[in-house]
Amino acid sequence: METPRCVCNQDTYELAAKVVQHACAHNQRLATAESCTGGLVSAALTSVSGSSAVVRGGIVSYAIEVKHEVLGVDAQTLSDVGAVSSECAQQMAQGAARVLKADFAVSVTGIAGPTGAEPNKPVGTVWFGLCTPSVVTSFVKYFDGNRDDVRQQAVLTALQALLDELVRC
Repeated sequence: METPRCVCNQDTYELAAKVVQHACAHNQRLATAESCTGGLVSAALTSVSGSSAVVRGGIVSYAIEVKHEVLGVDAQTLSDVGAVSSECAQQMAQGAARVLKADFAVSVTGIAGPTGAEPNKPVGTVWFGLCTPSVVTSFVKYFDGNRDDVRQQAVLTALQALLDELVRC
């Protein structure tokens, strides 16, 4: 398989292909909700031929208002703990699954840098949310590097987490 240029690197493409192949084999519908990755997870998934059979879509919710108005993230959550939080990541994933009618959704929200650090949330802090037919969960990772490095690591992490959930179910 040739890696599509400008969309993702070989590692990202191969991982996205595994996600799509598994979802196709098990008729699992996928969705994404992305903030700091700006649609890169969705781009990686849709770079795989045949992904239209399982990828329902993706929502880039870079603005707080989009997180609330489109994905249904609770305004109180955004006010109390902010967009870079476990609660927001979970609600983003749930919103993507609901809006896009998907069985599985992954969300990404974080601080890619170089600015934007907050107390207890340094640059490189990224929360991931997962919504499956049986569970909604989240986890955090702290990445090093420049903005592109953080975003690329976040894409790989989101794809691996999605694959792990697909296999588990």
